[in-house]
Amino acid sequence: MKVCTQTMGRWLRRLKMTRLQPRPYHRRRILRPRWLLKKLPGLVKAALLGSTAGQALEIWFQDEARVGQQDSPEYIWRQSAHAPWRSAITATTRSICSCAVPSRAAGAAIVMPAANSEAMSEHLKEISTQVTPGAHAVLVCDGAGWHQRAGKLEVPDNITLLPLPPYSPELNPMENVWDYLRGNKLSHRVWDTYDAIVQACAEAWRFLMGDPERIRSIATRSWACVNV
Repeated sequence: MKVCTQTMGRWLRRLKMTRLQPRPYHRRRILRPRWLLKKLPGLVKAALLGSTAGQALEIWFQDEARVGQQDSPEYIWRQSAHAPWRSAITATTRSICSCAVPSRAAGAAIVMPAANSEAMSEHLKEISTQVTPGAHAVLVCDGAGWHQRAGKLEVPDNITLLPLPPYSPELNPMENVWDYLRGNKLSHRVWDTYDAIVQACAEAWRFLMGDPERIRSIATRSWACVNV
């Protein structure tokens, strides 16, 4: 028997279960896509000033996630009178840096021991090899310190960074990619070794890359399309 999500939710509430949200959202989250839809063309033009970009542009989305630490739960149901259950996770962590270009249902990822400028530079090198030859990638990312051009960050010539406004994770489709991967591959798992975490990250990313339609479904945004 198949039932819709709403019906399943009603059944769970009858069992006195409640749904937990893994992270809060900015109170103006509904207005942010409208703002970006109007501002994105100008932001892209400003970001490309001084670059060697040609006419062909690709919009990529980038983000990092830590795997292997005890983090906040995914969307889960729990009994209302009890604290949420979390599986025990080893203290060893790895950071998976990844990005996707929904127009081609493609992506690029690396697994690093930490999220810093060195890891970001290596990730940018990997992304640059996946950009369509002759095209220029506009890489949408958050405002993390290791995403800033000052310091040790090395940005390839065929990539231009485009930072998002502060406190707006809902504008980065990679947040939805992490939710999908954690919900299907990386959540509530226990790894015995450091290498096991790396292997799990690699398998999760290959799982996503093997489903192009899923990438388009998760990462496509109507406002992420510009002509400059």
